[in-house]
Amino acid sequence: MSASPVTLRVALIQTRTPASHAAALDHVAPLISRAAQGGARLILTPEGTNILQKDREVLLPQLTSLEDDPVVQGMRQAARTLGVSLLVGSALVRREDGQAANRSALITPQGEIAATYDKLHMFDVDLPTGETARESATYAPGDRAVVAAAEGAVLGLTICYDIRFPALHRALALAGAQILTVPAAFTRPTGAAHWEVLLRARAIETGSFVLAPAQGGFHEDGRGTYGRTLAIAPWGEVLGKLDHDEPGVLFADLDLGLVAKSRQAIPALANAQPFSGPVPLP
Repeated sequence: MSASPVTLRVALIQTRTPASHAAALDHVAPLISRAAQGGARLILTPEGTNILQKDREVLLPQLTSLEDDPVVQGMRQAARTLGVSLLVGSALVRREDGQAANRSALITPQGEIAATYDKLHMFDVDLPTGETARESATYAPGDRAVVAAAEGAVLGLTICYDIRFPALHRALALAGAQILTVPAAFTRPTGAAHWEVLLRARAIETGSFVLAPAQGGFHEDGRGTYGRTLAIAPWGEVLGKLDHDEPGVLFADLDLGLVAKSRQAIPALANAQPFSGPVPLP
């Protein structure tokens, strides 16, 4: 991998993805262009960039492979045209075995797919508000953690609900990740309660940048998402935030040298000790 630049300009895109592929591409493409015009070398989009449709009977027949997905194809062309690296925060796609997957895809400036990651943790919950979710009824979980190189940095790929599992982020940091990516479509109740504090905690625990592009607002399929796209530095401070639900672009300039400085100052990754137990009480 080439040497890290002094700073890396990134852009995090906040969307309100529609319920069809064609509309989704029309929605995200101008935001990607705006991000590139603003000087971003690495551009990140949220979870479900290619389509959001909570009715699985309507959604599943529309899904294709990652390579055939029209939004992913459009984003690959945009990466080539604009000469940027693009992280499709996630595309909802069909796997080779016929099951659905919630999949991140890293696209190079040549338009090639450099790495993919399938969401590990399924959002199966019954919230106190009465809202329920059963992601496992629609998607098959992944089975591996992934790091990938882009623009002189090492990315650790995660998606949304993964943010609640610190061990995953620690493993990514130990594998060399300097930037943890957390594209999301957080629910409004959980977003208001937990979104920012979880992102800042993962940054502090691992001494990593955390980039979290989000869906925001009320969508065609009836869901509501929290927005509040965030960029967090390794010491836990907020570098930038879209403090609303509306589509937009958040720019941040990352000094990658801060990762090593933060990990040297608080060497939690190096200081962790193995342990046994505890034994559950009877």
